[in-house]
Amino acid sequence: MARKTLTWTMTTMLSLGLVLSGCSSSTTESASTPQPAKETAKAGAESAQPAKKVTIKMMHLWPTGNSATQNKIVNDIIKEYQTANPNVTIEQEVLENEQYKNKMKVLSTSNALPDVGFTWAAGYMDPYVKGDMFAPLDDLLQGDLKDKFVNGTTNAYAFGGKTYGLPVELNIVPVYYNKAIFAKYNLQVPKTYDEFKNVVKILSTNGVAPIALGNKDRWTGSLWYMYLADRIGGPETLKKAIDRTGSFNDPGLVRAASEITQLVDMNGFNKGFNGLSNDEGKAEFMNSKAAMYMMGTWELPNYTTNKDVPQAFKDQIGFFKFPTVDGGKGNLDSWVGGPGVGLFVANNSKVKEESKKFVSFFVQKWGEHAITEAGVIPATKVDTSKVKLPQMYIDLLNELNKASNITLFADVQMKPASAEVHLNMIQALFGKAVSPEEFAKKHEEALAKEGK
Repeated sequence: MARKTLTWTMTTMLSLGLVLSGCSSSTTESASTPQPAKETAKAGAESAQPAKKVTIKMMHLWPTGNSATQNKIVNDIIKEYQTANPNVTIEQEVLENEQYKNKMKVLSTSNALPDVGFTWAAGYMDPYVKGDMFAPLDDLLQGDLKDKFVNGTTNAYAFGGKTYGLPVELNIVPVYYNKAIFAKYNLQVPKTYDEFKNVVKILSTNGVAPIALGNKDRWTGSLWYMYLADRIGGPETLKKAIDRTGSFNDPGLVRAASEITQLVDMNGFNKGFNGLSNDEGKAEFMNSKAAMYMMGTWELPNYTTNKDVPQAFKDQIGFFKFPTVDGGKGNLDSWVGGPGVGLFVANNSKVKEESKKFVSFFVQKWGEHAITEAGVIPATKVDTSKVKLPQMYIDLLNELNKASNITLFADVQMKPASAEVHLNMIQALFGKAVSPEEFAKKHEEALAKEGK
C-alpha cells in the first residue's frame, strides 16, 4: 500500500584497481626511477581514467497520476544524483501499488529484480530474504546513514541480525474527523470506545455515515480490527498470535472481531463499503458525507497542503487517537502504523555497490524533501524547529515522539500466505460471512500451517 510510506563507491573500486595496476607495473621499472616521478605518473593515470558508465534500474510505485508529488521528488532526487555522478544513469519503471506487487512476484521467479526497488517490511520481505534476493545494507547504516533514522524504524527490515531494507516513510494511523459535522450534532471527540459508539449511534440515527471505509482493498478494514485488538488485548496479543508465541484464539482477539460485527450492525460505515476501493470510500469523507475516516498519516496532505483540496474543507478536519476500551489492556498512546515502504538493493545486481551509494543518497534526500514537499513523514529524523509545517503535522509528530507502542500492519507482519488469509477474513468479517470465532480459527490454522 502507499501505505500507500534507505557506502561504498565505484570511485573507491576504480581507485583500488588503478593502484593495484600501478603496483604491478612498477616491478618492471628501473630501480633508479625517482619515487616522486612514479607517484606523479600514477596520479596522472588516475585522473585521466574516465569514470565507468553505470546504469541502475529502479522500480517504484508512485505514478504521476495518483502520487504526483512523490513522483516529482523521486525524479528530482534522480536528477540531482545524475548531475553529481554524470557516469550514472537511473532507468525507472513506475507501477501503481498492486501492479508493483505483482511485478515483484513475477521478477522474483527468475531472480531478475531491479537493481533498486521498494519493499514492504517484515512478512512481505521474508521470501525475498530467504531466497537471497536482497543485499544486506548494514554497511550503509554504519556509514553515511548512521543515526539518521528514527529509533526502531529499521527493525522491521532486519532478519537474522542483518538489515535488508531502508524505510523512507514512517506512518501512524489517526482517526480524522469532520469538525463541522461533529459540531452540528453537538458531538465531542471520544476518548473511550463507549463514547465512540455513542457518536456512531447519533450520526447513524441522523442519516449521516459515521465512518468512511472502502474495504474492497481489505487492509483498510484490518486497521479497525488491529486497533480493537490492541485496545482490548494490549499491544503484544496480536504480535504474539502472529509470531506463534500466542494464539489467535485469545479472548481479546476474538472479542475484537466481535466488536467489528457490532459496528457493522450499528450501520457504522458508509453503504456498500465492502465493495468499494479505498479511494471510493475516502471520497465519502472528502465530500463531507461521512464524519470520520481512519487512515495513515500519508493522507495528511489532503487536510493541510494539497492545493487541489478546498481550504474550507481542510480547515474543518481534525484528528483523534483511537479510544481506549473499558477494561482493556491497551492505552491511548499505542498506535497502529510503522515504517512504510523501504528501499532494497538486489543481491545479484551487477552494479550493487553503485546501487548502494544511490540508495544512501536517496534516503537522505527523501528525508529533506518529503515532509515539506509531499507532506509525508520520513523514517529519518525531522528537526521540526528548522521546517515550517502545518499545525496538524506538528501535533502528529509530537504524538509520534511520545508513542508507547507502534504495531506494524498485520498483513505486513505475516508471511504472504497467512497475510492473504487475514485479508480475506477481514473482508468476510465485515461482510458478516464468518463469525468472530471462525475468523480466529481460520487465522490460527493459516499461521500454524505456514509456521514461523
